[in-house]
Amino acid sequence: MLLEVNNLAVSFGGVRALDLKHFSLEDKELRVIIGPNGAGKSTFMDILCGKTKPNTGEIRFNGKPTNGLTEVEIAKLGIGRKFQKPSVFPSLTVFDNMSIAAKMKKGVFTSLFFKASPAFTDKIHAMAKRVGLSNVLHQLAGSLSHGQKQWLEIAIVVLQDPRLLLIDEPAAGMSDKETEKTGELLLELSKQHGVIVIEHDMHFVKQIANKLVSVLVNGKLLMEGAFEEVRNDQRVIDCYLGRANAQLEILSV
Repeated sequence: MLLEVNNLAVSFGGVRALDLKHFSLEDKELRVIIGPNGAGKSTFMDILCGKTKPNTGEIRFNGKPTNGLTEVEIAKLGIGRKFQKPSVFPSLTVFDNMSIAAKMKKGVFTSLFFKASPAFTDKIHAMAKRVGLSNVLHQLAGSLSHGQKQWLEIAIVVLQDPRLLLIDEPAAGMSDKETEKTGELLLELSKQHGVIVIEHDMHFVKQIANKLVSVLVNGKLLMEGAFEEVRNDQRVIDCYLGRANAQLEILSV
């Protein structure tokens, strides 16, 4: 088991934001987490990467406990996070953004004396091709479209060689074509990495949910199941996104 979580809970100002009895993820599994706003999805991600400390509970990653570790220590264990809003260096080229990420894996001291080899350059070009950015490799990152920035940030995380990728709402703000391409990329990445994706777009969830979908509501796990099972569960229909037209939105996928 790549990731195992037990009795994980955290409160903010007396409000229980997350109360997760159990969650597990196998190696090279892609899991989608859905739920209404405020369900605890991002809080769960924050705890997994060390940004937020839980009040109680245990997290084991690749058999090792992560409780008490810093964000940097957890990243070194092999957990990489891509936030919803891209955080690339806009004044640097796509190539330079990727190069910095690849150097970071080697450590700060080594990076100071780093000299790019042909193998290193080939690695950057291979990653650019993998995420569909080969034709913009020498453009400034700030000039990219929203979708391209999302792909660049995914590349930046992958270049740090994590075993688990945490991806927060990758389809937000994308065109239909970009969304489909992002889904194909995540499915391809799941052949080599564990992947957890937070998402609201049910069409996108349908594309990438090749195993289980987990539904969080009020910080608790409501259910887990295949996409069709989740889609047709009345409890999910009643609470999904907290909107009156949620039933139509889910059932029309």
